Amino acid sequence: MTTRSVSRPRSSRTRPSRPRPGARRTIRLVGGLALAAVALTACSSGDSGDSGDSGDSATASGSATASGSGSGSSAEKLSGTVTVFAAASLKESFTSLGKTFEKEHPGTKVSFNFGGSDSLAASITSGAPADVFAAASPKTMKTVTDAKAAKGDPATFVRNQLEIATLPGNPKKIATLKDLTRSGLKVALCAKEVPCGSAAQTALDGAGLKLTPVSYEQDVKGALTKVELKEVDASVVYRTDVKAAGGKVEGVEFPESKKAINDYPIALLKNAPNAEAATAFIDLVTSARGQKALGQAGFLKP
Repeated sequence: MTTRSVSRPRSSRTRPSRPRPGARRTIRLVGGLALAAVALTACSSGDSGDSGDSGDSATASGSATASGSGSGSSAEKLSGTVTVFAAASLKESFTSLGKTFEKEHPGTKVSFNFGGSDSLAASITSGAPADVFAAASPKTMKTVTDAKAAKGDPATFVRNQLEIATLPGNPKKIATLKDLTRSGLKVALCAKEVPCGSAAQTALDGAGLKLTPVSYEQDVKGALTKVELKEVDASVVYRTDVKAAGGKVEGVEFPESKKAINDYPIALLKNAPNAEAATAFIDLVTSARGQKALGQAGFLKP
């Protein structure tokens, strides 16, 4: 039997297939897109290093802003006690702002030392530990800045004007500053070295009046208390103190007081034990909220 050889079909000889023209265009398009994607990824990776620095700067800036503004985010960072030496006339308003500060910054405490600005300044320059000084006059603040005990320049945050405080109902019928010079009238003044005393003397000098009080008090609250206890008929204090006393005294305005208005400066102290929290407290005092609270207490805008 004769065997016939069978030749293999051409298809068994595998040859590289060439893509059709349309397919070649598709491959080139996909390849181009892939290369573009790789390039974009590389650029994005390179940019992320720069944006990371920018992001860190933005984050740091945001943190600094939050800390300075007294926002809730800084509450986690601030802690410890802020010691504030402040003029006696700031007692009610600062005590209220201190409670607000403590509420917004859990873990902090604001400790106040209220008194005559001159004695507070003397304590600070003698080394008393404090973070903030709020004085009732630029002159007493100058005592601290001249001793280089303040950090940076003090900022005027409010002003205050004098009033005559009388007993409720004004039984002595005091209507003017001159009325305080009447014979037999008992009057208390702040000591001349204290801002409220210096302002009172300026008003008296401007009106050409001489007044000898029955007592000189070391701060404005002392002068006010003399009236509240009925030890004197009247005293010259700030209108903020008259307002804070409520019905315990009655206030009498007098035009000469407009020429004896005191500016109140506030400053961070150079050796502040808690400078970060102290700065945040000053920010609160000078903020719109702080100014509103001080305005409601009777203080004038700076």
